[in-house]
Amino acid sequence: MKALFGAGCFWGVQEKFQNLEGVMDTQVGYAGGNTENPTYQEVCTGATNHAEVCLVEFDENKISYDQLLAYFFQIHNPTTLNQQGYDIGSQYRSVIYYVDETQHQSALQTKENLIKQGTQVVTEISPLPYFWKAELYHQHYIKKSRGNYT
Repeated sequence: MKALFGAGCFWGVQEKFQNLEGVMDTQVGYAGGNTENPTYQEVCTGATNHAEVCLVEFDENKISYDQLLAYFFQIHNPTTLNQQGYDIGSQYRSVIYYVDETQHQSALQTKENLIKQGTQVVTEISPLPYFWKAELYHQHYIKKSRGNYT
């Protein structure tokens, strides 16, 4: 099964998701914008309206989509519009792209529960758009920078 999340700079998001038990693969890329096959440089301008995202392929027998959602909301700040820490711009927005109606309802329910608890969540929830895989040098960037990824 697949899930697609935007939670700020995709390097850190990928690093966090790829280490979860039940996650089989992760890829970083761009989604939700209006430019075909965008480059990192184009996305950084904000003109493409793409978000930096992480595509997560997971084994539903080992980790559920609801568990991934809970983790997503733990690893970033879903209350800041177009910003995560020092990273500012629409490419860093908090976004969940769902692949089916089950994921859609789970995402809506999770967001609603957080709002009921007093968290002012601005996370966008939208149907899965086309996913543009980021350039090779962005894939597993943090692992590569540590020298432990081939």
